[in-house]
Amino acid sequence: MSPRQVLTSARALEPVARQYVYVSTVNAYTGWPKEPLTEESPVYGAPSDADRDYGDGMGVTVHYGMQKAGCERAIRETFGEQRITILRPGVILGPGEYVGRLPWWLNRCAKGGDILAPGSPEQPIQPIDVRDVARFAITAPTGAFNVAAPQDLCTMNDLLLSCLTATRGDGRLVYAADEVLTAHGVREWTELPLWRTSPGTWAVDTRHAQAAGLVCRPLAETVVDTWAWMQTGKGPVLHPRWDQHGITPAKEREILAVLG
Repeated sequence: MSPRQVLTSARALEPVARQYVYVSTVNAYTGWPKEPLTEESPVYGAPSDADRDYGDGMGVTVHYGMQKAGCERAIRETFGEQRITILRPGVILGPGEYVGRLPWWLNRCAKGGDILAPGSPEQPIQPIDVRDVARFAITAPTGAFNVAAPQDLCTMNDLLLSCLTATRGDGRLVYAADEVLTAHGVREWTELPLWRTSPGTWAVDTRHAQAAGLVCRPLAETVVDTWAWMQTGKGPVLHPRWDQHGITPAKEREILAVLG
């Protein structure tokens, strides 16, 4: 929804609603993904009545961030600081995922063989389970909160090993350094989902949310439950973003051959 649409809804709800809970994004920060973030980090200055074209032409990340920042301003102007809760999640995973990040890794691990793994196995990552976001949205007090897993909860290797375990795959993880992937033109964030070289990608401070009651389950549980969901007739959720994710087998083989 555009800021203008959120502004319209907020004005309609303000006379009858006690509190407005808005799910924003870490993209609303001007510094994401370039630098570490806290709730005090600056956000974009988008107007509250902007339409969906505001920020267009400035890149997907900036456009999305400006739109969300404008939505935040819309509810802030309408409800005031004392009646709003703004949640700024990073990557959300779990059963029902429509983006296709974790499902792609699960499917790839299920196929087995040598699996191209991105960057460093010890790279901390901060995806959060959708059910933990939902629980916090219901219980969170007013204020703004970064909603992600703690920075020390898991690594990229933890995620991929969990995918192999959940799928009972017999694959072997072969890690390629960032510079190798970049040299081969691998698109960050999509061709190898969740891989990004920007230093602030997984440097989101979540201590404020944890103090307010945010609890994050182990990522392995999210992985297992997502794989179980994928085996039912209820999934996957069809969405255009699925086509954006995943490296082709030919390109993966080409890079693996270089790694030896």
